[in-house]
Amino acid sequence: MAKTHVRNNIRVLRFHHGEMTQQALAEKVGVTRQTIVAIEKEKYSPSLEAAFKIAAVFEEPLDAVFSYEPVSR
Repeated sequence: MAKTHVRNNIRVLRFHHGEMTQQALAEKVGVTRQTIVAIEKEKYSPSLEAAFKIAAVFEEPLDAVFSYEPVSR
């Protein structure tokens, strides 16, 4: 099975929502700022629940925030 990679548009969405800070997003989602940093830098894939919460903060569908791309070996 090929590795996968979850990409996201969080940084752009934060900018378009009043230049929201990572800390502010973290508080709305209920995670730490470090978690948001790791997700945003694509070093960590969020749980399904966290992904839905992030999308809800931006009032966007999940696929407008995250995309799933297989990575070839």
